[in-house]
Amino acid sequence: MGKNLENIKISIVIPALNEAENIQQAIATTQPSADIEVIVVDGGSQDDTVAIAQSLGVKVISSFPGRAVQMNAGATLAMGEILLFLHADTRLPVGFDEIIRAALQQPGVIAGAFALRINADLAGLRLVEKGVYWRSRLLQMPYGDQAIFMTKAVFQQVGGFPELPIMEDFELMRRLKRVGKIAILPVAVVTSARRWLQKGVFKTTLINQVVIVAYLLGVAPAQLRSWYRQGRFFKF
Repeated sequence: MGKNLENIKISIVIPALNEAENIQQAIATTQPSADIEVIVVDGGSQDDTVAIAQSLGVKVISSFPGRAVQMNAGATLAMGEILLFLHADTRLPVGFDEIIRAALQQPGVIAGAFALRINADLAGLRLVEKGVYWRSRLLQMPYGDQAIFMTKAVFQQVGGFPELPIMEDFELMRRLKRVGKIAILPVAVVTSARRWLQKGVFKTTLINQVVIVAYLLGVAPAQLRSWYRQGRFFKF
């Protein structure tokens, strides 16, 4: 990128909604790190998410619910020149800050994300992780649970996250690919297995692919979100 980013502040934006069980561990993995700030954007939690985050000394703000809306709200207030979007149920690897700064200094790289590790000992999840790795590298299409990062300037250039009820990360990646290269780091973040365990590995993976195809075919994101929440895709 032609700019020394070694000492540039990283703003970590964590959208949260009823994440009392996860938020402390997510914040803990941001420490100790140099030149960072953590912004938790709460979408109206009814549990202790806000109190826990405030007790840890990070910035906590409120916004309308919706992951894209919350992440955009956090980015607006971010003081750092680099933005890292971290899901509340995802853990960062040690040294993530140095890895991100190094990645963004590579020629042509304008954004990036980590490899994915899913926190459960199921053989099917190891296959999912391999699929995510190759999709990310070959198609330049990492998703939000891989901790997407970029400079604030690039984020603003592409218009931030499109405020869709679903597929906001997918659409952001499509925009970023038109601007430059997306680096996929070999080190992994660790994300909760809860959505795979809830519906099963095969069913969750299949639903994810159906959602993508339906989105590309023009089904409205609001309709997709409704079907997803109601489990309308499959009844098995």
